[in-house]
Amino acid sequence: MNPTPAFDMLLFGGTGDLVMRKLLPALFGAHAAGLLHPQGRVFALGRQALSRDDYLALAARDARAHCEGADDARWAAFCARIDYLQVDATRAADFAALAERLSGDDAGRVRVVYLATAPSLFVPVCEHLAAAGLADTRTRLVLEKPLGHDLASADAINDAMSRHFAEDQLYRIDHYLGKESVQNLLALRFGNTLFEPLWRREWVESVQVTLAEEIGVAGRGEFYERTGALRDMVQNHLLQLLCIVAMEPPASLDADAVRDEKLKVVKALAPFDAASVARDAVRGQYQAGASGGAAVEGYRAEEGVSADSRTETYVALKTSIGNWRWAGVPFYLRTGKRLAERKAEIVITFRDVPHKLFDVPPMCRNANRLVIELQPEESIRLWFRAKTPGDGMDLQPVSLNLDFHETFRGRRVDAYERLLLDVIRGRLALFMRRDEQAAAWRWVEPLLAAWAADASGPRPYMAGSWGPAAASTLIARDGLSWPEEC
Repeated sequence: MNPTPAFDMLLFGGTGDLVMRKLLPALFGAHAAGLLHPQGRVFALGRQALSRDDYLALAARDARAHCEGADDARWAAFCARIDYLQVDATRAADFAALAERLSGDDAGRVRVVYLATAPSLFVPVCEHLAAAGLADTRTRLVLEKPLGHDLASADAINDAMSRHFAEDQLYRIDHYLGKESVQNLLALRFGNTLFEPLWRREWVESVQVTLAEEIGVAGRGEFYERTGALRDMVQNHLLQLLCIVAMEPPASLDADAVRDEKLKVVKALAPFDAASVARDAVRGQYQAGASGGAAVEGYRAEEGVSADSRTETYVALKTSIGNWRWAGVPFYLRTGKRLAERKAEIVITFRDVPHKLFDVPPMCRNANRLVIELQPEESIRLWFRAKTPGDGMDLQPVSLNLDFHETFRGRRVDAYERLLLDVIRGRLALFMRRDEQAAAWRWVEPLLAAWAADASGPRPYMAGSWGPAAASTLIARDGLSWPEEC
């Protein structure tokens, strides 16, 4: 075990859903595994006037169920780390009281400030932290997405934060980068020689990245109206996964070496214009249908959503990367809510054999492919053709499967747990740098502009389906298909 240094974790939005469902369970997992320093403390901060006992009762109700192995003894030991402070992010006096509570701390103690709040509060929190003397060099600021709603607003937030914090104190979090399967994709690519000769345009036919959700907006209609699928999922999660697939081998695992290579990928993406948006981008919005065997309402009937909303809940894109490794290889990205199932996966399809010796059943996609599944389970499968038993030469697809749960029997590390530990330890490789984030905003802005000017709005699709038919047409033009269509 490698425990962290001593730390104070300040969780703004301490009574919110993210803290209860993700952050406290992640910290509990690290605590139960002995990875947190004995003097590590957690301060939940919120506007409600709660006592410490009130907050711990709330955490027992809303967070404990998400904590694996939280028996009474372990939960009590974890709760001994937790305190609650009433802090209004807009009130300077509350930050002065917070600074007083933290005064006298050991100068070697790491201070992590996690902003699990609306982005509109990022700037006032930073300014109040600085005014209260809590923006010194031992403070690390964790920023949840979305950081702004376009490049200009993201720059404004970053400019305000940079007045008080150095770039290496800012941790722009994307939890997909903490997933075990994404970490294993890095190991697969850069820890082995098997795939490197094939990981290029000569042998790769296409790459697909899918982030599909079965749920709707889940009571977040007002937030989603301001955000939409492009800002919520494409500008961050999907582009980050694309970068991991397509980046060149970094010179080392140092933070800037890794992030330099990811930035090169984003900068090499084919830019969108009005013509390519019309040709290579599909947006949709779910209508009433069935999900999980139950009838569900359409997006416009959700609480907080306008009756004539033009917000997209589905996006499918085709793009390409203008460099020698990937020139001519199509990359397909898609995400959506109220789809047929919850699934996150990366599919690298290799080119078929140049001359077929065997009669094989017609297939809508080449049998040679690598499938990295991120959720609901985490695995890596390599698909190829093999002979079936018998006296003939009948071939069918089979797979070699790296199932993490079967292969590695040890404790699973949650994505948020890994990332929180990295923040405490000062590791930046899995967090977005400002220039990388800005490049991602530049790439999606033509899409935002084109859709804002398009009066036709998103294409309807039935809840419980795989999205608009136009998404199938988009990929079928290249003689390909989405995995579920095979």
